Amino acid sequence: MSQTSVDTIVGEPEVLEDEVVTAATIALADGVEHDASWLALKDAATTLQSLQVKDGSVAEDADRAEASALVDVIVESVAALAPRFPHDAAYLAALQADFRRWQAEGLGVPDFLDSLVEFQPQQHRVDGVRHLVVFPMYTQNGSPDRHVEALVVETIWPEFIAELEAGQYGNKLFVSLRLVDFTPGYDTNSAVLFPETVAMREIPPFTWGAIFQDREAARYRRVVRAASEITKLELPADAAALLDDQELAERTFVMWDIIHDRTHMRGDLPFDPFMIKQRMPFFLYSLEELRCDLTAFRESVKIERDVTAGPVAREHAKLVQYAVIFDRIFRFAITGSRVRNYDGLGGQLLFAWLHKQHVLEWRDVELSFDWTRVADAVVGLGDAIDELYWESIDRPKTVHWLKAYELVSSVVTPNPASMWAEGLPREVLAGPPKGYTDLVMDDEFPLSMFFEALDKKMKPVIESTVGITGASAV
Repeated sequence: MSQTSVDTIVGEPEVLEDEVVTAATIALADGVEHDASWLALKDAATTLQSLQVKDGSVAEDADRAEASALVDVIVESVAALAPRFPHDAAYLAALQADFRRWQAEGLGVPDFLDSLVEFQPQQHRVDGVRHLVVFPMYTQNGSPDRHVEALVVETIWPEFIAELEAGQYGNKLFVSLRLVDFTPGYDTNSAVLFPETVAMREIPPFTWGAIFQDREAARYRRVVRAASEITKLELPADAAALLDDQELAERTFVMWDIIHDRTHMRGDLPFDPFMIKQRMPFFLYSLEELRCDLTAFRESVKIERDVTAGPVAREHAKLVQYAVIFDRIFRFAITGSRVRNYDGLGGQLLFAWLHKQHVLEWRDVELSFDWTRVADAVVGLGDAIDELYWESIDRPKTVHWLKAYELVSSVVTPNPASMWAEGLPREVLAGPPKGYTDLVMDDEFPLSMFFEALDKKMKPVIESTVGITGASAV
């Protein structure tokens, strides 16, 4: 989960898996994306979005009659579809009640707390189980406005993941999904479904967070294929196989994300693991997200080298290592704007670290890796971040910030105009943390010449992944 998760998530609540979902139950939702009731719901929700303002309300008197009629269609469609999702019966009943209450109260700021509390996808982590999801919400990396969004999603939960989760890598909050069909808020870069994005009157304890691994895998396959061709990188056979098999890539990303997600709450943490309500220099977020990815990498190395581990887990553990490296280097580093791009900086940091360790080389206009040494080098970066965290438990917050900057700037070259690189003035050092943050440049660590050149060639490819799904990947 991201650092935007709310402060009610402070651990892993114990949740019990519901009764076993049968194959017959799963089959009920087969082909639901072609059901006339789903298509009517999707169309009504999309039209309703055009009548909603930023907070999700229908503000114009002239629009309320049309909006109310669209709510009728949505409620009737949910009722018609509910028998195809018996495992979500309580949620779909509460959803209809929430829509009716919103309608009766004049379509003001929506409140869907009751239905949100009833939606518990983490209780049905069975491969192939589908959910109908409808909420007024914003979509991370999508629309910042709260609109009624509707999705049909499918659970990705292979047997080896269930075994990992039941063992050393327990994560009762984690839900892995595949996009089947959706309204425009998800025809974007958004690859997560988080409960905190829903419009509600109060914040309950959240018990799940979902990631669309099919979108992550599809983006990865398209971007890494193009980047490896541009850089003339000769991929190992198993890494190349990952680009040719969508389902294999999806399973790999599930393994990566389940370990990444739980890491936010584990380790020597000198701060709230989700960094709630903290205004910090963006490179702190870079290190936290990278720490979680590198923990997934380190654990995957352990699993791959463990002769007692299952063969399927060991196979995917090796693929997770490729995924972390190539997604971070080829996509994260050059995706998004240069305004406090913390994921971008994380990709730059990993690339520069591996280059300085001489396990990654850019020579004769070709990129190459010394694969016999890569794993230990990546783990070394993770160890450096872990050591920073461990030491910073005993440091004032601003000293932790300075030490974090010292680590990052020892690997990635800062902006030549940076006041942080020059040394913050004494009055700032003696003042409140806000003064430190205010002097961080939007692009504190500009792209290297390598990434500037790669960005120009890769930009159309990265832009082409907006709205991509596993079904639309090539």
